[in-house]
Amino acid sequence: MKRSLAYLFALLMLLSLFASCGETQAPEEDVTVRLGGLKGPTSMGMVKLLDDAENGLTENDYDFTMAAAADELTPKLLKGELDILAVPANLGAVLYKNSNGAVKTAAINTLGVIYVVENGGEEIKSMADLKGQTIFATGKGSTPEYALNYLLKENGLDPEKDVKVEWKNEPTEVVAQMSTMDHSVAMLPQPFVAVASTQLPDLHIALDLTEVWDALDNGSQFITAALIVRSDFASKHPEALKTFLEEYKVSTDYINGNPAEGALLVEKYDIVKAPIAEKAIPYCNMVSIIGNEMKESLSGYLQVLYDQNPASVGGELPADDFYWIYDEK
Repeated sequence: MKRSLAYLFALLMLLSLFASCGETQAPEEDVTVRLGGLKGPTSMGMVKLLDDAENGLTENDYDFTMAAAADELTPKLLKGELDILAVPANLGAVLYKNSNGAVKTAAINTLGVIYVVENGGEEIKSMADLKGQTIFATGKGSTPEYALNYLLKENGLDPEKDVKVEWKNEPTEVVAQMSTMDHSVAMLPQPFVAVASTQLPDLHIALDLTEVWDALDNGSQFITAALIVRSDFASKHPEALKTFLEEYKVSTDYINGNPAEGALLVEKYDIVKAPIAEKAIPYCNMVSIIGNEMKESLSGYLQVLYDQNPASVGGELPADDFYWIYDEK
């Protein structure tokens, strides 16, 4: 009797094993990743990805929406109409705070694109040389102003006393003002620097503010934009998100390494004309920084902004779950 029971038990175990071998775990359902980006450097790094997707060369399928202003796209993200969005890095922190954690940052995609340019002279060699200068600029009350003030202070200058900043609404106003003067200094982002150089033959880059920031060696970086993702999408489709980050890096590397060919794609997606894009690409600092490096650099940058104006990051620094790090999941 005992032997019969043993045989029966062994038979049941064998049948169970065969049954389990026949079961396969369902793969993650194919999803179309809905991307959003702003018209400028924040989207330039993904144009190769978009072109490859059109030609069936990407693992993910992509649907892309571009706008001139972030407030045209952020509501779509929060309503679930977009999955991933390239936005100013601090805006991700604001959205995280205001949505109770409904968004996360997956990557840094653009470092600093702001430059101090000089027209009609070569007086500016360092931040110290800005003392006594009038600087024409755009971005008052936002990250360009905070970054300039921070870098001035870190280089021993008082933003209130040592320089005069004349804030304009548009880069075109800055260029128009510079064109009337024998010597002028401005703070402009790319690709507007490239545009201005076509109108002002004597204009040149005097200071790369990303390099000035890096020279401080404080663990942070000057960051223009990041790729934020809906927390719900990241939770439900981690493999699709990981694949996107891999394909985005391939795209960014291609644009950086092939500015002439990349410029044609930039124009194809109606970001900026190819001749301007080709001049601007080497100065747009397009990157793909993920994982703990992303967290360390971005948290340091947000700390700098918070110290100047807490509202610029949503009133408080985001918690650790703001940073989506695949390897730790």
